[in-house]
Amino acid sequence: MEHRVQAYNTATKSKNRMHDDEVARQFGFRGGLVPGVDVYAYLCHPPAERWGRAWLERGTVTARFVTPVYDGDEVTVTAEPDGDGLALVVTDPAGGRCAEGRATLPAAAPDPPAVAGWPTGDPPDPPPPVTVELLTTRPLGALAVTFRAERAGEYLDDIREQLPLFRDEGLAHPGWLLRYANYVLTANVQLGPWIHVESTVQFHSPVVDGETVETRALVTGEWERKGHRFVGLDVLQSVDARPVTRTAHTAIYRPRAATAAG
Repeated sequence: MEHRVQAYNTATKSKNRMHDDEVARQFGFRGGLVPGVDVYAYLCHPPAERWGRAWLERGTVTARFVTPVYDGDEVTVTAEPDGDGLALVVTDPAGGRCAEGRATLPAAAPDPPAVAGWPTGDPPDPPPPVTVELLTTRPLGALAVTFRAERAGEYLDDIREQLPLFRDEGLAHPGWLLRYANYVLTANVQLGPWIHVESTVQFHSPVVDGETVETRALVTGEWERKGHRFVGLDVLQSVDARPVTRTAHTAIYRPRAATAAG
């Protein structure tokens, strides 16, 4: 199964200037990066097409971002059978591997997490500059947003998604939901340019028109590797007390200097 997408950088005006051409070049890239959450959205097309609503009710997906996708790139998403799931790969026009992952549809739904295990409360306003101490000692405030199916068309256009599951049935797209795993971090701490690295998502239920999704997060780790500072989050999204997704989310929140960037 193949899905071809002309990539679009939806974040040129984002506070994360890694999506800006000039700033990204300072870190060794050839231009602004297409957001990882949008590349993730491309990866979600094959399992959503194959399994439909059931995948949003109990499926899983892992996405790891290997090399950048740039605005205008004609990328190919390939899905191949892999045991009980699908092996997923995004390649650029030269055949380079940009992202990889795996999706499954378990026979039975997993036990839902207890929503009360994640912190609530509002993020600080304004968010303070990020420090290791802030990430590792202070609970993160939560975010809430209402999904409006009638407004989803522009987002679906941006990620080049035409599946009836999202266009006609009006379910929230996994990529739209994953954006809030980023937003819950940036609402709590002020970051410079940063990079989404990996996400592993367990779906628990789909989101329908008019539902308000709350995104809560716990910091699971902060570490250094090859000059980068990383942060890991355990992100829970829910509607009232009903879990929607649980995500292990990893980002480089402080990239190394441009002279060492790759």
